Amino acid sequence: MSATAENPPATAAAVEERVSARVISDDPLYRAIPVALRFTPAEPLAVRIVFPAELSPEGTDNEWAFPRALLEAGLHAPTGTGDVRVWPCGRVQAVVEFHSPEGVAVIQFDSAVLRRFLRRTYSASTAGGARPGDAGARTAATRSA
Repeated sequence: MSATAENPPATAAAVEERVSARVISDDPLYRAIPVALRFTPAEPLAVRIVFPAELSPEGTDNEWAFPRALLEAGLHAPTGTGDVRVWPCGRVQAVVEFHSPEGVAVIQFDSAVLRRFLRRTYSASTAGGARPGDAGARTAATRSA
C-alpha cells in the first residue's frame, strides 16, 4: 500500500513537556521554576531545555540545545564536559548544570519527568529512524537567548 494525499505517510511529531524544576543556589530554600522540555524530529539527536523570559536578564526565552544521549546518560552517571553537564542526584532526582559566559545555572529535575520525556522523544522519533544509542553525543550543546 502506498501513501496518497488521503493517506500520507506517518511522520514523527514534536514533543514538548512543561515541567517544574528547582534552581539550586546558596539560598536554603529552593526556587521552583517553569521549564519546557522540547524535541523536534528535525533534530533527532538533540533535546532542548527552555527557560522562560522572566528568568533571563535579556527578557527573552533562554533555550539550550544539547545531545539527547547526554541527558539520558546523565540520569545514570555524571556526564558532560562542556556547556551542559548532567548527573543523578540521589535516587529520584537529576541535576543539569548550564555553563555560559554569564555564569553557571544549576537546575534540579525529578528523574521520572526526564525519563518520561526521553521515552516520548524516542517514540516520536521512531518514524524518523533515530533510536536509543544513536551517536547523539556528537551533537554540540548550543544556547540561544
